[in-house]
Amino acid sequence: MDIKSYATLHNGVKMPWIGFGTFKVKDYDIAVASVKEALRLGYRHIDTAAVYGNEEAVGVGIKESGVKREDIFLTSKVWNSDQGYDSTLKAFETSINKLGVDYLDLYLIHWPKALNKETWRALEKLYKDGKVRAIGVSNFKVHHLEELLESAEIVPMVNQVEYHPEFPQAEVHEYCKNHKIQLEAWGPLMQGKIFNIPLMQELSVKYGRTISQIVLRWDLQMGVVTIPKSVTPSRIKENMELFDFVISEDDMKKIEALNSETRIGPDPDEITF
Repeated sequence: MDIKSYATLHNGVKMPWIGFGTFKVKDYDIAVASVKEALRLGYRHIDTAAVYGNEEAVGVGIKESGVKREDIFLTSKVWNSDQGYDSTLKAFETSINKLGVDYLDLYLIHWPKALNKETWRALEKLYKDGKVRAIGVSNFKVHHLEELLESAEIVPMVNQVEYHPEFPQAEVHEYCKNHKIQLEAWGPLMQGKIFNIPLMQELSVKYGRTISQIVLRWDLQMGVVTIPKSVTPSRIKENMELFDFVISEDDMKKIEALNSETRIGPDPDEITF
């Protein structure tokens, strides 16, 4: 495996295991520079969202990188206030115009909301019309997926959720495996909290790797696509250097044992924004 290695979604689309996240990168120049640096280093999977407010900068970073559009796996997401059939179609057009692209590789419903079924119909239309190569959801629990599948023609290809050693979402992961939905991790580094966990510090010393590398490698070995975020060139590089070591089965189990069902983000059942 290497930085360009990919998971194959249930429709045959290839999604790189490691992506570059852009959450909270709102400064235009920093967003452009970090996307360009990630692509220069070899990343081919870029994740953004309408609500991040940086789609224009991400698009410029992609264009200025010199990497061919067809070689990049680009994800964006429809925001809560844009959910609904017509408003989702409109939001999609706004996103691709800001990104300066003709299509997306993956388009996600950002959070489970009351209008999910109408929104999903819009995503299905975009998929059938060839405007997106894959469609999926984000932050969906099992019951949200079950409710969506009651009327869906197309099973989501991806579910992007909060996923890290203290919150591995075993039930969601198992459900997704059973329905051939690829799980994708956001917040894999627990917004920095991972660095304070003694076990991770011990494993960092044992493997001669940074804590970030240990966690991201754990994601890969769990079969989870992961999208770490950094705007620091050295860390962007560090986060992709995961393919020349393996975490032992015993240590994998030790990391799994950190599960405390502790979220760093909102509970999807309680989301209000």
